[in-house]
Amino acid sequence: MSLSKSVSIFPFLLIALIFPLSKAANFDISNNCPYTVWAAAVPGGGRQLNNGQTWSITANPGTSQARIWARTGCNFDGSGRGSCQTGDCGGVLECQAYGQPPNTLAEYALNQWNNLDFFDISLVDGFNVPMEFSPTSGGCSRGISCTADINGQCPNELKAPGGCNNPCTVFKTDEYCCNSGNCGPTDFSRFFKDRCPDAYSYPKDDQTSTFTCPSGTNYKVVFCP
Repeated sequence: MSLSKSVSIFPFLLIALIFPLSKAANFDISNNCPYTVWAAAVPGGGRQLNNGQTWSITANPGTSQARIWARTGCNFDGSGRGSCQTGDCGGVLECQAYGQPPNTLAEYALNQWNNLDFFDISLVDGFNVPMEFSPTSGGCSRGISCTADINGQCPNELKAPGGCNNPCTVFKTDEYCCNSGNCGPTDFSRFFKDRCPDAYSYPKDDQTSTFTCPSGTNYKVVFCP
């Protein structure tokens, strides 16, 4: 009986040796803003962060289409129901869905092609809070940031309470939304790109805006770095 058990688990042990499991990634999310933000993460949930506070979450290898952002102007009751001026995710403190524009986004996908993590800062959903998104381990040191005064300089057409909207949200045309997948830069996307060269400025802005680290790297996201 014991022999058959040993034989049956051997292939699984062999697979584990050949393909070692990647570690979950840790994300330290800090608020350096002089005001309170309500950090949000999918996956991860949400947390109120006063000035100087940090919230840590983990994400498993293979996680994709994930994002972290700051919500502003929020008011929640004791059950975690309420609303936010920017980045609201369905009126709950613990986000299960993406936030409403405008919001600055930290996006990532873990342990993807060639065992790499892919990460970026995106302004495709507009801008609400300055942000840094950087690796903190694994010998990976190339961080990205978007710290310009985009809210103060926002074009009149894109101004929104608490932030600067993306043109797709405002105009809803293929030119700005890239629904056909055949769009290019616009004057509005150049406004964002000029101020934050490392950030996504429109949906097809991949080549200058996607960064990689080895799988297993840990990261930090800082609001108002």
